[in-house]
Amino acid sequence: MSSDTALTDLPVEMTSDTVCEEVWGESSARIQLDAILTEAVSIGGSDIHFSVGLKPTYRRHGDLVPSEISGILKTEIISGYGQVMCDDRQWTHFLEVGEIDLAYEIKDISRFRVNIYQQKGNTSIAVRSIPTKIPKLDDLKMPELLKGMVQKKQGLFLVTGPTGSGKSTTLAAMIDYLNHFKKEHIITLEDPIEYVHNHNQSIIDQREIGADTQSFANGLRAALRQDPDVILVGEMRDHETISIALTAAETGHLVLGTLHTSSAAATIERIVDVFAPEQQPQITTQLSGALVGILAQRLLPTPDFNGRVAVTELMVNTPSIANLVRSNKTHQITSMLQMGAEEGMYTMESSIKAVLSAHAVDVDAAESLLGE
Repeated sequence: MSSDTALTDLPVEMTSDTVCEEVWGESSARIQLDAILTEAVSIGGSDIHFSVGLKPTYRRHGDLVPSEISGILKTEIISGYGQVMCDDRQWTHFLEVGEIDLAYEIKDISRFRVNIYQQKGNTSIAVRSIPTKIPKLDDLKMPELLKGMVQKKQGLFLVTGPTGSGKSTTLAAMIDYLNHFKKEHIITLEDPIEYVHNHNQSIIDQREIGADTQSFANGLRAALRQDPDVILVGEMRDHETISIALTAAETGHLVLGTLHTSSAAATIERIVDVFAPEQQPQITTQLSGALVGILAQRLLPTPDFNGRVAVTELMVNTPSIANLVRSNKTHQITSMLQMGAEEGMYTMESSIKAVLSAHAVDVDAAESLLGE
């Protein structure tokens, strides 16, 4: 669902004491919800948390800060916000399963990725703000090499990192770059759809898990019959999805995907470990041939805590890297990255040290990441 309500549309008499009244209708709930989300966007909040017994809380550049326009939340209020964001099918699914992912939009403000879930018998909601404007790779200060990698005719390219590290934004910027320079058919599989792409040079079809297809594996299998050049898999969660993605990457498609891993070496290990031991030699051979590269990324706060900067690690699947993957010698990959500057490779450690020397990030946060 989408809405046109902005913060200025709030009734004048609405205060923190009245925002969480128990008696209200859907229209009032929508106005209140949109006001809270708009407040979060206006202060640069990346995430919004609705939990019983607290005010709505925003994550701003890594810190949690309470809303200034809302009072303490009750489960009835949070459920009301959830119903506003859901259609009938989605709300029924939530009541049956106890959790649901979906997208919500406030026109001219932002799109939001939403997870509604039950905890201790109460309803809670976690919301991620997604800007309506797709950032450019240059604006994100991503390595120039990504522009070449996203134009490959086939293979597997992965963007990895923990939740909230900007993986979806990087992939959206790569798709946007391709959309402006190449005539391709691009299919995305997302849970839910985050950045909305318009057709430009390319045709872009975006499919949402649960609404347009039942699972990543089903959508990926179907995509192979839809004449794609590029397939984006929002999250490679399981054995079946990874297996189909590898096959697609070997058969004339460029597959872009994400994993919740912290480094290139850890990503290789995670993929291989998904498979049974007797399958692993075949998978390492497949992966060594299909892989294009891996970008691992994290976000660090700026010194004034008014922004965040991406630090990254880039692995390119050179013949030497492919040999390490095929031989299952992932422990040697970091050393290879340190020696791979000519191919554009570098480690997370070198990226962190570079932003530290430029005084671009908070020293304590950077040193903490170096110590992991």
